[in-house]
Amino acid sequence: MSHLDIDNIPSTPGKYKPDKSFRFNSSTVFSLSKLTIYFPLFLCFLLILLLLSTPSSTPSPRRHLSSGTHRSPISLPHKLIHKSARPRLTTGHTVLVTGAAGFVGTHVSLALKRRGDGVLGLDNFNHYYDPALKRARQKLLEKAGVYIVDADINDKDLLQQLFDAVLFTHVMHLAAQAGVRYAMQNPGSYIHSNIAGFVNLLEVAKSTNPQPAIIWASSSSVYGLNSKVPFSEKDRTDQPASLYAATKKASEEIAHTYNHIYGLSITGLRFFTVYGPWGRPDMAYFFFTRDILKGKTIAIYESPDKGSVARDFTYIDDIVKGCLGALDTAKKSTGSGGKKKGPAQLRIFNLGNTSPVPVSKLVSLLEKNLKVKAKKKVMPLPRNGDVEFTHANISLAARELGYKPTTDLEAGLKKFVRWYLGFYLGSKKSS
Repeated sequence: MSHLDIDNIPSTPGKYKPDKSFRFNSSTVFSLSKLTIYFPLFLCFLLILLLLSTPSSTPSPRRHLSSGTHRSPISLPHKLIHKSARPRLTTGHTVLVTGAAGFVGTHVSLALKRRGDGVLGLDNFNHYYDPALKRARQKLLEKAGVYIVDADINDKDLLQQLFDAVLFTHVMHLAAQAGVRYAMQNPGSYIHSNIAGFVNLLEVAKSTNPQPAIIWASSSSVYGLNSKVPFSEKDRTDQPASLYAATKKASEEIAHTYNHIYGLSITGLRFFTVYGPWGRPDMAYFFFTRDILKGKTIAIYESPDKGSVARDFTYIDDIVKGCLGALDTAKKSTGSGGKKKGPAQLRIFNLGNTSPVPVSKLVSLLEKNLKVKAKKKVMPLPRNGDVEFTHANISLAARELGYKPTTDLEAGLKKFVRWYLGFYLGSKKSS
């Protein structure tokens, strides 16, 4: 198979003249006088400009729906919001999905809508990766009847107005700044989204009457430098290997706090290397596919002892089943209007595939599906937050959620490659 061209993939003076010494002295006094009067004003002006021009840490030039400084009404498309959030069945849930235009958010929103739940999406369409892919997902959701509000979870006034407009039974919180390596370039974005954004959401949710149940995406990265395998929910998570992992671990502790003080029902889900159609371009399986097709050399990392780097790759459909299982088994929050009335449910689950696969095997499967030989370069694993392996123990999720992954990496990659060729190259093989 020849290399395919996908380069397009995914700014009148008076006659009187005073002597020089007079001109100098008078001008000096006048200048000092002006300086005394105007310098403080100039400093104030600069300070105002600085405050007004301070950029948001959100990496997206999106449209702001609210100033975030006061509770003034904003123009929301209430008809679209209510239509999207209305369940088809009287027994259906009403779910707010944050990060709805993201990889997992799109699939979860579609699954909820298909089975009859009401779904309202929220996403800020940031530029961490190509927002065109997120907009394509948005169109997919619109066809299914899911409306996405273009806004940030840090906009508390906007969130409050959404909660005032819709009585959500559940919140599926999937919005986050993803990626391990990007934290070394833009650490502030992880604090802004993963911690401040989560707290903002919990603040609004805990004051609602009745409170919704919260299901949110943690990460397998919280296991960090843990060497005990497979990773169990009871294992230590106090040695994060990246800032991303640290923010997810911090969020788990924050969830415990809001559960304990305010009675919010909260379920955290530790995802293990999710892959599949409509995936994230920053993930290895995705950019390996792109670079193999372009004839570029790909880097395959090995551990310091020359061992294989392996991941517990989990297909998106299996992750969605776990998310829905967590939502369906979530008990009601016990608080009301910010006050706890009794003990509330607090859970954490691993959602993985239980079968770690070496990255070298991943590349071999991609070569097979693409019918292209990869140009490979083996390199030592850099100290950028990546860990050598992940391996999920899912016995708790199996018992409590009925979670049972059914797609192995070979079958899942076949589906991903079919989608990729169709989406980026217009292949007739696209599903």
